[in-house]
Amino acid sequence: MKKRFFLRTLVASMALTGVAYAQDSLKIGLILPMTGQQASTGKQIEAAARLYMAQNGATVAGKKVELIVKDDGGIPDASKRIAQELVVNDKVNVIAGFGLTPIALAVAPIATQSKTPLVVMAAATSIITEASPYIIRTSFTLPQASVAMADWAPKNGIKKVVSLVSDYGPGIDAERFFKDRLMFNGGQVVESLRVPLRNPDFAPFLQKVRDIKPDALFVFVPSGAGAAVMKQFLERGMDKAGIKLIGTGDLTDDDQLNDMGDGALGVVTSHHYSAAHPSALNKKFVDAFQKANKGMRPNFMAVGGYDGMRVIYEAFKATKGKGNGDELLAAMKGQIFESPRGPMFIDAQTRDVVHNMYMRKVEKKDGQLFNIEFDLIKDMKDPGKTK
Repeated sequence: MKKRFFLRTLVASMALTGVAYAQDSLKIGLILPMTGQQASTGKQIEAAARLYMAQNGATVAGKKVELIVKDDGGIPDASKRIAQELVVNDKVNVIAGFGLTPIALAVAPIATQSKTPLVVMAAATSIITEASPYIIRTSFTLPQASVAMADWAPKNGIKKVVSLVSDYGPGIDAERFFKDRLMFNGGQVVESLRVPLRNPDFAPFLQKVRDIKPDALFVFVPSGAGAAVMKQFLERGMDKAGIKLIGTGDLTDDDQLNDMGDGALGVVTSHHYSAAHPSALNKKFVDAFQKANKGMRPNFMAVGGYDGMRVIYEAFKATKGKGNGDELLAAMKGQIFESPRGPMFIDAQTRDVVHNMYMRKVEKKDGQLFNIEFDLIKDMKDPGKTK
């Protein structure tokens, strides 16, 4: 009953005040985990959003654009409360960010009821865009990255694999799509291991993998957790035991990669963005990002935030600063542009991101570790939506 009462109040509030407010300025509510386990996600996306505004100005169609950043600590209940406040009190035109899948799903009903576009810049479970017709995604999906890896592995002598994933939506997506595609390609996942999302201890799981002795360990963990997996993998001598480490790009996160040390050399991952992506646009993006953030290297979360701001700004321009939810949503669908990650577009039907998926290997370049791209699948849609 409380939920229904809030939603009725929310709709009434938007009807009474939203239109009048939209004439004054354009507001973006950015909900991010600035503290807690996923804090690196928050700092990367906020830095990218502020960089985009610095490069493109804080005025669109003659109206001031305001960025309101709120810390949810990675907790869905906090995200929901913050989203309610942003929509009802701050009268935001767009809500964006969303560091984890449970957060995006918690806020989805608010986007629907208030007709506020919700731009997912980080969370990567396939079903997210189905949770509300007002959701647009500029990050990626785990099925995209997992299928790419499952196509590459058997062609490169990897047939017997153990999967190790964080036990929540994206991890379950990664596990399922990798396993199904690997089996289709003649390989086998001999064991599927799931690690708690909160305060994970990888040690007992990695010991089990060592005992099984597969060709490779396939890993998905959220941004910020890859370094811990890498450290414990090497401490147990699993690389020396002949077990290859492969995974989605979260594993060799650009934000942490240099701190992982030379033990990370040779690790192969599949992902949509690397700071080493060899395009002129990306080189400019990386240089500007590092200059604005004391040398911090942008990762895939940063590019999701940067491209998300681009989608929002272009929608503001296309609607001539009106800020109406349905008009903004329509202007976001179908956008096609060159991103630091490469070419991408927002599928008008699914409202999900379509982009290249790259195979990368950790190599040393100019004394630093980078994910160096060596192959790609062009214009990859989310495999979770093509069945």
